[in-house]
Amino acid sequence: MIDGGLDVLHRKSLTILKRIRDSTLDPETGQKRGPTFPISKAAALVGRTASAVREAERDGRLPERDRTGSGHRVQYTLEELDHMREVFGTRPWREPTDTPAIISVCNFKGGVGKSTIALHLAQHFAIHGYRVLFIDCDSQASSTMMFGYRPDVDLEEEDTLYGHFHNPELLGVRKIIRKTHFHNLDLIPSNLRLYNLEYEIAGYMAKNQNMEIIDLIAEAIDTVVDDYDIVIMDPPPALGMVSMAVLQAANCMVIPVPPSLVDFASTVSFIDMTRTTMKQLEEIGGRGRPAYNFIKLVGSRVDESKSMHREVLSMMRQVFGGSMTQSVMVTSAEIDNASSRMKTVFELEKPVTSHEVHNRCMKHLTDVCHDIEQDVLRTWASRAGQGI
Repeated sequence: MIDGGLDVLHRKSLTILKRIRDSTLDPETGQKRGPTFPISKAAALVGRTASAVREAERDGRLPERDRTGSGHRVQYTLEELDHMREVFGTRPWREPTDTPAIISVCNFKGGVGKSTIALHLAQHFAIHGYRVLFIDCDSQASSTMMFGYRPDVDLEEEDTLYGHFHNPELLGVRKIIRKTHFHNLDLIPSNLRLYNLEYEIAGYMAKNQNMEIIDLIAEAIDTVVDDYDIVIMDPPPALGMVSMAVLQAANCMVIPVPPSLVDFASTVSFIDMTRTTMKQLEEIGGRGRPAYNFIKLVGSRVDESKSMHREVLSMMRQVFGGSMTQSVMVTSAEIDNASSRMKTVFELEKPVTSHEVHNRCMKHLTDVCHDIEQDVLRTWASRAGQGI
């Protein structure tokens, strides 16, 4: 009787997810739509003025712009922005000699804004012209869902890292990379089967008496990383086997920290356990201890109307100094409303709440992403002396 009730609840839950997902799809293409930009914003994103874009369209370097029925210019897609950057020579891609940034956005406490930051960070880089790979390593697959999938309905186990690790010769990680509705943003999705890796990795280690399998994500990334400038990984909210593999694969770490006592204390424990884990990885051999180009803490889910948040945030800035971003991710109804539509704030065509709340949220998210972008650029020797 109880099992039957759960079956009914599961079917009804899938119906709700389908309705929400379908509402985000373009009725003509059946796919999610990427963002578009007016000429002023498009020009700023490609590093030119609107007049320079118009001139390039007049002289044939760029195609002539169509007009809407009301006579306005049709807005520009991300793919068109990428073509503009090619014409103007403003693509921000790293040089082949620069190390791709492989960023883990991690904390083992749920509800700290981990996936929110990871998704907006990936989209920020794609919007600004970088080549991005997003790897969902969390079996809850909330990030995968935001790309328009119902993870446990639309995806099989061979579509995720789980399938790759069971049949690496048959599949190859490149075969599970999917294009998304964001130009230059690719995805390795996840679903619930990925959770089985936790047990299988532990079983392998116990049987073989070594931890080489911890390198599995790093080795998978190695085969495709030359195609990208940035890799963003969203690991599980726990320091388990998959999270250890993510830590081993990353060369940059972003740690979201809400400025509440409970969340901060949990983050302190996370940092301590991560430090211990990395020492163990160094001792056991394999790839050795991961080397991080930067580790940044981000104040997340900040409510500046709460005096305790302000106090804890102030102490964090004083103590952590340059290890913490100056910008913070505020708690906002706009983030929650966007998520309920399977979108990020960067994907919203218009404010869901008010223009004031939307603009404030956009500014905070953009500032956080920009701060981390600057940290990435500092690791690229080709950008030295260019005034980041």
